[in-house]
Amino acid sequence: MIDVSILLLTKNGAQDLKAVLPAVFSQKSMPRFELIAVDSGSTDETLQILRQFPVRIEQIPAQAFHHARTRNLAAGLAEGEVLIFLSQDAIPASEEWLKAMLVNFSDSSVGAVYGRQLPKPGCSLERQDALDAVYGHKRIVKDPARPNDTGYRFYHFSDANAAIRRSVWERTRFPEDCIVFEDLGIAKLILDAGYKIIYEPQSPVFHSHHHTTVALLKRYFDIGCTLKRLKIWDAPGTRLSLVRDGRKLFLRKLRRVVEGGAGRPERAAVRQYLAKSAGLFLGVNQSYLPVSVKRHLSAHGIFE
Repeated sequence: MIDVSILLLTKNGAQDLKAVLPAVFSQKSMPRFELIAVDSGSTDETLQILRQFPVRIEQIPAQAFHHARTRNLAAGLAEGEVLIFLSQDAIPASEEWLKAMLVNFSDSSVGAVYGRQLPKPGCSLERQDALDAVYGHKRIVKDPARPNDTGYRFYHFSDANAAIRRSVWERTRFPEDCIVFEDLGIAKLILDAGYKIIYEPQSPVFHSHHHTTVALLKRYFDIGCTLKRLKIWDAPGTRLSLVRDGRKLFLRKLRRVVEGGAGRPERAAVRQYLAKSAGLFLGVNQSYLPVSVKRHLSAHGIFE
């Protein structure tokens, strides 16, 4: 019998997997678990590294990869009662990462849990600020009975470091009409079905990316489009809380520049914040834009 299935989607992730896999297999108080990797056409040493560990490897063509569909494929292969979704570049930062995630499922009303994301060394100031704003020290219980308590954070969820009860995944599944941000899609389905989602800061990973200013504008355009399409943008409390917290974050960035931190990273953080805000605004108002403009603004080709 398998209690937990850890699911990795991999492609050319050799460098990060050299840290991810040892961190996973060195967890304390490990339940009966399996690790399944679905690889979509790696050409580096990814497969060789995976074979150094007790990992079940499934391979699909690169062109078959789809953020939602491939996660559903991986989950369908799993035997565990809890499904752990871990990005190939998300490195568990604690020997009790898994234990802290799983303990939340002692409450039968909990459908999913997601953990903290910490910036990797060398991460940009903008990404440090963004991760600090969304992944704080405080545990959050998102209860469908009280959706207004957490504002825009109510539907926030990241499957870079997350767990979903198998029976809940079977009921909801990742929505395959989501080309990207499938984690937002399944979070809404889980909450709307009446299950709680827990943010567990004691289950951290190191996970951050480098984005250019233009890439951030396009990424947040896609986020805005997704928020609008899933009707999250129009949910009670979303806009006001996002504007409130966004204003606080922007003022903090400006204060850092004014008080002497006028170096390149500080100026870049302000510029990138403005680009994100513009992208989000354009995304939630994409219905007013011509298709040619939307195709140019989308990072993930959601209007192709």
